[in-house]
Amino acid sequence: MTTPSDPASLDVLRQRLAAVASLDAAALAAEEIAVLGRKQGELTHQLKALATLALDEKRARGAALNALKLEFEAAVVARRAELAHAASAAEARDIDLTMPGRQLWVGTRHPVTVVIDEIVAIFREIGFAVALGPEIENEERNFGALNFPPDHPALDMHDTLYLDPRGAEWPVGERLLLRTHTSPVQVRVMRAGPPPYRVVIPGLAYRNDPFDASHAPAFAQIEGLAVDEGVTFVDLKATLTHFARRFFRPDVKVRFRPSFFPFTEPSAEMDVSCAICGGIGCAACKGTGWMEILGGGMVHENVLRNCDVDPERYTGFAFGMGPARMAMLRYGLPDIRLLYGGDMRFLSQFGAAGR
Repeated sequence: MTTPSDPASLDVLRQRLAAVASLDAAALAAEEIAVLGRKQGELTHQLKALATLALDEKRARGAALNALKLEFEAAVVARRAELAHAASAAEARDIDLTMPGRQLWVGTRHPVTVVIDEIVAIFREIGFAVALGPEIENEERNFGALNFPPDHPALDMHDTLYLDPRGAEWPVGERLLLRTHTSPVQVRVMRAGPPPYRVVIPGLAYRNDPFDASHAPAFAQIEGLAVDEGVTFVDLKATLTHFARRFFRPDVKVRFRPSFFPFTEPSAEMDVSCAICGGIGCAACKGTGWMEILGGGMVHENVLRNCDVDPERYTGFAFGMGPARMAMLRYGLPDIRLLYGGDMRFLSQFGAAGR
């Protein structure tokens, strides 16, 4: 480094200043450190050494060095801006304006999500609250409390996804599993306090099913529960008929067929007139003119008793449906895999893809 009193040192720095305008990015960074660096920079060194000069010389030399420092800093900033602009221009030149533009995909709600929200909104209109619960349950809440006998086929491993396949190490009823329906939330609601209850329960359920045109191993489900004094099957029919006419159309026809579920007695399945053929008969409804949409019934007295609800005083009804199946009925879809496949060409028809 030059000495602070050497006049030639200023000339050398001015020459380096003039060369800044021609430096590339790497050389500019190195030169900035070499001249302006806080520890080893040439200007920094000379400014620190001013203390060794006489007062008059210190004033003159200090003013010159400070002015040169400001010029150097401004030159570095200007050169860096030039290099950035040149890089941007080079990048712009590399863009082929004759290439077709890329389509922007804009996400929105999935058709099944739309159906779930609409179903929940319909039941909220008539006084149902929303209840949620965990997707990991034990056997007692998923089966036992809901009146499933211990030898029911649904408890077999080929139907239920257990989290510990060994199973024998767990006490009876305490094996953990992925819930096979949202019904365990009904148990949690009833055990949380005394009636009345009026809840709708959306959520995911899991079963060891193959992924085919009408089944999925993970699927959405919505259940409803209403328990109070004097609840009858008439209330169930009126509630579900109101729902069907709000969800489909006011003139939709409904019918109830006897069925069996371990947790309801009596039990029924509900059909609506085919939305595709209007009840005449087509391939979608297998020529019957009807499509099944849900199952339900009066809550079994054993379920009420298992949940600490007095079956002599209270009665109630419960029902369950699959939102994906409801979406298939509404949109006339032949295969449930279309809803879970993530094919943007299909989802774009429902506003789920960008424009």
